[in-house]
Amino acid sequence: MITMIAAAGQNNELGKDNDLVWHLPDDFKRFKQLTTGHYIIMGRKTFESFPKPLPNRTHVVITRNKDYKKESAVVVHSLDAALLKAASDVQPFVIGGGEIYNMAMDVADKIELTRVHGTFDADTFFPEIDKNQWELISEVHHEKDERHNYAFTYETWVRR
Repeated sequence: MITMIAAAGQNNELGKDNDLVWHLPDDFKRFKQLTTGHYIIMGRKTFESFPKPLPNRTHVVITRNKDYKKESAVVVHSLDAALLKAASDVQPFVIGGGEIYNMAMDVADKIELTRVHGTFDADTFFPEIDKNQWELISEVHHEKDERHNYAFTYETWVRR
């Protein structure tokens, strides 16, 4: 089962200048809980936005640069190659960025989306979820509080 995991604003905003435009500690905690022990598939810019590789996950980085090498990651040059590298994982996660999500939309089985209730200045966006192809099976709302500047909803989508 291939799962895309993302946090996106009301207009599918993901981030700006290779960074998130919000800070949601509980969402980070959920991301860690869901992805730990799994392969995480991402583009090079997403990988390079991390201060260091995320612990207890296998990083698969997609890049067009044939000379790109990182000791802490498996480097591939297509989504198909990334999925082959992650084939031993029952649930690899596609974690971004925007271009990688667009590629994965046709092959993913599940979307774990944190819908951030707000609109944001962004340069990277999550693809539109086609409700003819996807069914929303779970929603868990989280109010704005002293640690979270925005309310958000965890949405779980499965392919119809």
